[in-house]
Amino acid sequence: MLCCLYFIHDGEFMNLLSIEHLTKSYTERMLFADAEFYLQEGEKVGIIGINGAGKSTLLKIMAGQEEPDDGTVVTANHAVIAYLPQHPVFAAELSALECVLAGHDAGQEDMTDLETRAKTMMTKLGITNFEQKAEELSGGQRKRLALVSVLLKEADILILDEPTNHLDNEMADWLEEQLKGMRKALVMVTHDRYFLDSVCGRIAEVDQGKIYSYQANYSGFLELKAQRADMLLAKERKRQSILRTELAWVQRGARARSTKQKARLERYEELKNRQAPVADGRVELGSVSSRLGRTTVEVSHLEKAYGDRKLISDFSYIFLKNDRVGFIGQNGCGKTTLMKLLTGQLAPDAGEIIVGQTVKIGYYAQEVTQMDPKQRVIDYIRDVAEYVQTAEGSVSASQMLERFLFEGSAQYSQIGRLSGGEKRRLNLLRVLMGAPNVFILDEPTNDLDIITLTVLEDYLDHFEGIVIIVSHDRYFLDRCVQRIFAFEGDGRLRQYEGGYSDYALRKSMEAEEKEQQSGVNVRVAADDGKGAEKKADWKKPPRRLKFTYMEQKEYETIEGDIAALEEKISGLEAEILEAATDFVKLNRLTEEKEEASALLEEKMDRWMFLEDKAARIAAGEYEQET
Repeated sequence: MLCCLYFIHDGEFMNLLSIEHLTKSYTERMLFADAEFYLQEGEKVGIIGINGAGKSTLLKIMAGQEEPDDGTVVTANHAVIAYLPQHPVFAAELSALECVLAGHDAGQEDMTDLETRAKTMMTKLGITNFEQKAEELSGGQRKRLALVSVLLKEADILILDEPTNHLDNEMADWLEEQLKGMRKALVMVTHDRYFLDSVCGRIAEVDQGKIYSYQANYSGFLELKAQRADMLLAKERKRQSILRTELAWVQRGARARSTKQKARLERYEELKNRQAPVADGRVELGSVSSRLGRTTVEVSHLEKAYGDRKLISDFSYIFLKNDRVGFIGQNGCGKTTLMKLLTGQLAPDAGEIIVGQTVKIGYYAQEVTQMDPKQRVIDYIRDVAEYVQTAEGSVSASQMLERFLFEGSAQYSQIGRLSGGEKRRLNLLRVLMGAPNVFILDEPTNDLDIITLTVLEDYLDHFEGIVIIVSHDRYFLDRCVQRIFAFEGDGRLRQYEGGYSDYALRKSMEAEEKEQQSGVNVRVAADDGKGAEKKADWKKPPRRLKFTYMEQKEYETIEGDIAALEEKISGLEAEILEAATDFVKLNRLTEEKEEASALLEEKMDRWMFLEDKAARIAAGEYEQET
C-alpha cells in the first residue's frame, strides 16, 4: 500500500520516506518478511546485501515502480523522487541529449540553462556526441545518460541503482563530489566500497528478509556488523546453556505437576523452539588452478588501432608467475580490447603475444553473452566440467554451486529466473570451473555483491597463477594488484608500482610539481625585462626533491627486474640439482647463478636507494643546496 503524508521522526528530522511491515516475494523466493526502512531529510544511505537479496526490488518499491505484497510505503507529501534503474531504456530514435532532457519540464529560458548543464555533465561522463541516436549507444553510455537526467531533476530524493557501474575512475571521482555536495536525500545500491565510505552516512543491509540499519559509513558498518554478530552469538550461547539446564531438569522428571513446574516446562519448550541466528549466505571459493610452466604470457611491441584512433601503441610486458597486474584508464581507451588481444579473440595490427603451452586462460568478461535463459543452472556449469580439483580434493559441479549459494532446487531452476548479480556470480563459477592459471577479470565489480567480492579477493590472495584485472573500483585494485598500467593517451601505457592509491599519489605529486614548475617559469619570465642587476640579486627558489627521468624509468621497472632475477636464480638452482653428474654443465650453471646473484644484490641495493628517495619525495622534501 502506498500513501503520502508529512511526519516527524524522533521529533527532530522530517521523514521523507518510511516503509513498515514490508513483505515481498519473487517466484518461490521470499525477499522481505516484515521488514522496515526510513529515510530522513538530507540522509545519504547505502544499501548493501548479497546478490538476489532484493536490493533492486527494494529501490523499485521506494520509487513506486513495484508494489509490496504487504506493508506500507509512506512518502512525504509533495516529495519528488528521481530514480535511476539498473538498466535504463530509451526510445531508439531519441538523440543522446533528448534522452537526458526527456521528462524535464521547464520554460524557454530554463530549458536553455538545463541544456547547457546537461551538456556539461554529459561531457564529464565521456559523452560528447549529443546528437547520437539511443539505438547506437552502448549499455554503459545509456546508463550514464540516465544518471545525468536524474542528477538534473529538482528532486527531494535520489534513488540510484548501481550509479558507479560503467564509470571510469575520473568519472567516479566526479560523481562522488557531486553527491557529497547535494543536500538532497539519497538512497543507492553500489558495490564500490570507497564510494560508500566517502558519500554515505548510513548503511542499510538487506539480510535474510530483514533490513538492518547502521549509523555509519562503510568502514563503521564493518565494525558495527562484527559487534552485532558477536552479540547474536553470545545470546545463542546463553540460550543453549539455559536449554541444557532445563533439559536436564525435564529428563529427571517432575514429582508433581505444580503451576511452577508447568511454567518451567513451557519455558523449556519456548527456548527449544526459538530460532537460532542464521549465518549470512557466504560464497566459498576453494583454490582452483592448473600448473603454470616457465613460459607465461609475453607481449612484445603490441599495436592496435581502429581507423585513425590508436588504442594500443608499442606495448611490451612479460607477465611473471603470480603477477598481480591492474589496467586502468578512461572508458573507451582500449582496456577491454587489450584483454581480447591477450585471449586471442582479436588479432593485433603489429607486435606479437606469445602464450606458453601450459597457460590456461580464464576470462571473466565484462558482458555475459553466452547464457541461455532456458538452460538449467547446473547444466550451465556441467558444460565446462562435472568435477574440479581443489585443495580439498575433487569437488562436483553441484557442490561448487552450493559454495556459490545455489542450493537445492535453485540448481535446477532456469537461468532466466536469476537476478543480474546472480548471473554474474554463476558466470564467475563457470570461469573458475575451467581451472585457469591466468585469470583475467574485466570489470569484475560490476553487479557482484560486496560479500562475493571480499571472498573473491581472498581467493585471489591464494590463487597460484597470474591475475590480470581491468577495473574502475579503487578498493578492489588496492586490495588485489601490485602493479598498474595506466592508459595515458595515444595508446601509451605507463607502468606504476603498487595499487590504485599508490598510482593516485604519484599522479598527484606529478601534478603538484608541474604546477610549481609552471609558477617558477612565470616568475622568471616576469623578471626578464628588469635588468642584469635585478637578475643578479634574484635567488632561485628551493626545488622539491624529485626523480630524474632515468631514475623514474628505473623505479617503474626495478621490482619487475628483481622478480625476474629471482625467478632466474630459482630456475638455475633446479637445473644445478639435475646436472649433479655433468661437471661441465654444472660449472657453467654455477657461474651463471653467481653472476645473477651478484646482479640481484646490486639491484636490491639500488631498489633500497630509490624507495628511500620515493619516500622523501612523498614527504615533500626539497633538494639540498650544493
